Amino acid sequence: MSLLDLSRWQFAITVMFHMTFPAITVGLSILLSILYGAYWRTRKPVYLQMFRFWRRVFAVGFAIGVVAGIVITFEMGLNWGGYAAKTGPVIGPIIGMEVVTAFFVEAGFIGVLLYGDGRVRHGTMFASTVMVSIGTILSSTWIIAANSWMQTPAGFVVRDGRFEPTDWLDAIFNRSFVWRWPHMVLAVLISASFFVAGIGAYYLVKGRALPFARRSVSIALGVAAILLPVQIFVGDHTAGAVLPYQLSKLEALEGNWAQPNTGFVLFAIPDQQAQRNLAELNIPCLGSALNKDLSCRTAIPGLDLTPKADRPDMAAVFWGFRVMFLGGLLMFGTVFYATILRLRRKLWTSKRFHRFLVWTTPVGILAILGGWTTAETGRQPWLVFGQLRTADAVSHLAPGEVVFSVVGFSLLYLAMLAAYIGYIVHTVRIGPERDWPDERRPDLDSVPLPSLIGGGMR
Repeated sequence: MSLLDLSRWQFAITVMFHMTFPAITVGLSILLSILYGAYWRTRKPVYLQMFRFWRRVFAVGFAIGVVAGIVITFEMGLNWGGYAAKTGPVIGPIIGMEVVTAFFVEAGFIGVLLYGDGRVRHGTMFASTVMVSIGTILSSTWIIAANSWMQTPAGFVVRDGRFEPTDWLDAIFNRSFVWRWPHMVLAVLISASFFVAGIGAYYLVKGRALPFARRSVSIALGVAAILLPVQIFVGDHTAGAVLPYQLSKLEALEGNWAQPNTGFVLFAIPDQQAQRNLAELNIPCLGSALNKDLSCRTAIPGLDLTPKADRPDMAAVFWGFRVMFLGGLLMFGTVFYATILRLRRKLWTSKRFHRFLVWTTPVGILAILGGWTTAETGRQPWLVFGQLRTADAVSHLAPGEVVFSVVGFSLLYLAMLAAYIGYIVHTVRIGPERDWPDERRPDLDSVPLPSLIGGGMR
C-alpha cells in the first residue's frame, strides 16, 4: 500500500469516526432546546425528565466528537501538507470562522447546559441550551462550506501554486453549498430523530417509563415525517448541483462501466483493475424511468466516458450511495407506516412496529456515513475537484510512521466507539426513571434574586 493510500485511509477513518457523533448530537441539541422550552412553559415534569436523559447521551457524544474533530485539523497539516500550503488562504479562514463562531459559542454555554439544571433560572438554562444548538448548526455550516468549496471550487485564482480568494461570497456560497448545507442539516436532524425514536421504542417494548417513551417516539417520528419529504426534494437538487459538475461521480454511483445500459444496477461487485463488474443485479429500464423516460431509451452513463487516470473507485462510490439511498427509503417507509398507525390510533399498541423501530435506531447514522463516502470518494482523484490532485497534496512522510498511526488510530477509535455504544446501552438499561424531577427542590424562578445572591440556596 502506497503512502498516498495510507494517508487517505487514516483521514477517512478519522472523518468517519468523527461524523458518527454530529449525526446524533446536532439533532439532540435542538431536541434539548425544545424539551426544556416545553418544560419551562408547561412545568410538566416529563419534559424535564426527557431533557435530563437525552442530555446525558448528548454530553458524552459531544465530547468525543469535539476531540475527533480536532484530530482532523491536525491531520490536514501533518499528513496533507501540500493541501494545507496550497489551499490555506481559502480553507484556513473558513475553518477559523468555525472556531470563532461555533466552538466559542458552544464552549461559552455548554457548562450551563450540563450543570445548570436546578442551579440557574429557567430562562438562563433555556437560553444556554439554545446557544449550544446554534453553535452546533454554525459548526456544520462552516465545515460544509469548506468541503463544498473542494467539491465545486469558486471565487479564487491560483497564484504561484496557491489558491487565493477573490470573492468570499462566491467561495463560501458556491454552487453546491446552497444545497449541500440544508441537505446535511436535514440529515442530522432525521438521524437524531430515528436515534431517539429507536430508544423510545425500546421502553415501549419493555413497558417502562411509558410517558417518557411515548413523547420521545411521538416527537421523533413527527419530526422525521415532516423532514423526510423535504430531504428528498433537497437531496435531488443537491445531486443536480454536484453531479453535472462531477460526471465521474455520477458514472461511478450508477455502477456502469460502459454504455449503453437503460437499467438500474441494484447490486454489483466492481473490479476496478479489470474495469468490469464481477457480478451485478440490473433491473431493466428502471434507470431510464428514473430519468423520466418511460420508453426505456435513455442510457445511463458509464465510467468509460472518464479517462482512466481520472476515475474514482467505483466500489466505494457505488456502495456509499446505495447505503444512503436505501437507508433513506427505509426511513421514509417507516415514518409513512407510523403515520398510518397514528391516524388509526394504533401507534402505541403495535408491538411489532415498536420492535422494528428499535432496529432502525442507527439507520440515519449509516445513511449519513454512506452519503459522505459517496461525496468524498466520488471526488477522487481530486482533492479540490479539477484543480488539485490528491497525489499532489499528500505530505512526504516515512511510510512506517503512517502505518503506525493508521493502526493506532483505528484501534483507539474502535475502543472509543465501543465505549460510547456501551455507555448508551448502560444508560438505556438504567432508564429515565432516575431523571424524574424531585418536586421537593425549590423552583429558582420563584425565589427572589437577593435571596440567591445572599446565600438563600445554601
